[in-house]
Amino acid sequence: MTKRFFSTLCLALLATVTTIWIVACQPSTTVTDSKPTANTTAPVAVSGSGGVKDTLRLGAVLPATGDLSSIGAPMIKSIDFLVETVNKCGGVLGKPIAFFKEDDRTDPPAGAEAMTKLVKVDNVGGVVGAFASSVSTAALAIAVPNKVVMISPGSTSPVFTERAKKGEFNGYWYRTAPPDTYQALALANLAYKKGARKVATLVINNDYGVGFEKAFVEAFEKLGGTIVNKSKPTRYDPKATTFEAEAKGAFGSKPDAVAAILYPDSGGAVIKAAFEQGLTKDVKILLTDGVKTEDFPKLIGNTPEGKLILAGAIGTVPGADGKSLDTFTKSFKEKTGQELGAFVPHSYDAAALIAIAAEAAKDGTGDGIKSKIREVANAPGQEVSDVCEAIKLVKAGTDIDYQGASGNVDLDEYGDVKGSYDVWEVQPDGKITVIDRVSP
Repeated sequence: MTKRFFSTLCLALLATVTTIWIVACQPSTTVTDSKPTANTTAPVAVSGSGGVKDTLRLGAVLPATGDLSSIGAPMIKSIDFLVETVNKCGGVLGKPIAFFKEDDRTDPPAGAEAMTKLVKVDNVGGVVGAFASSVSTAALAIAVPNKVVMISPGSTSPVFTERAKKGEFNGYWYRTAPPDTYQALALANLAYKKGARKVATLVINNDYGVGFEKAFVEAFEKLGGTIVNKSKPTRYDPKATTFEAEAKGAFGSKPDAVAAILYPDSGGAVIKAAFEQGLTKDVKILLTDGVKTEDFPKLIGNTPEGKLILAGAIGTVPGADGKSLDTFTKSFKEKTGQELGAFVPHSYDAAALIAIAAEAAKDGTGDGIKSKIREVANAPGQEVSDVCEAIKLVKAGTDIDYQGASGNVDLDEYGDVKGSYDVWEVQPDGKITVIDRVSP
């Protein structure tokens, strides 16, 4: 082999390798998609909005694990149920809904990470979630700039209304559970009705707890009551390991009642610490939606006499009184084997509104969903509670007014709904029963 021939051969090989490398590094221009499943690879967006025009790609950011998982897990099942129901009756935009589920772990950074995946990888147009208000705050920072609609079935902090009024969400934010400005008033009315005149507050230190606290204090004082720890409110860190000081801060001033706005795992530790210090005797414990689960009384445990520490505690939770509630309750139990939990109808309705709006817009993008969501949720229009019938009607061009399982889901200009509240009580055996209904 001559030196010249060797040099020529080397140059040829180098050119070939370089060509292969350049081709391999070019971005693909071919968009492919397989049959929609939870693991479907997202296609490239075909508009300036999140999602794709000809398919509804639906996401969920809810707590399958973490502090709120006992409430979050059934909520996820209700969306599974909605997707299965709609896909059986023809889907949306002539195709099955592609559904992508992410666990936010009841943690804001995890929620932001989950939303980023849904937006950037799965290319969704609409998302059901989050549940915790602090997680929704983190997720919204991703969803809104990327033009993805979020409908929360349970983030009830009044902060979202205030931000919507400032135009921060550009119409990409809604919720099917009413804000705590209403529930706080309902809880204040309940406390006063039960004879409490001196009340302490004990809240988780996040958007949900502090927002609720502010609204409750204002409402209870207007009724003529006194907040005994108003000057030094008791707010606990859910990541703390001991809660003796917080328990004493709320229960130590001998109030008639403590309005406890908690999450199950961390909140249960605070109540238990108060009991162990002998501070809960003759104090009525008022609870809210965040702990309406039969696991919560068990978590706190029993007295030395074998009675539940939390027996007799009462609370409020956004109620469900929609026209299709009975039918939905029966169908959900047949499908899952579970009784209807808190926020399950609200989760179903959130997903239903996204599906119906996408069909009405003939567009699965966030902008398409946003353009029709209040139109299909509100009057005027033909009232319809069956989601398949609703999709059929809007596909034919009929104006509708969707009546959900949770309620009439009329959405105002800030994405809020109004609602009534169930009053629930912890029974001696740990069961939770609804004993009344109150309105703000």
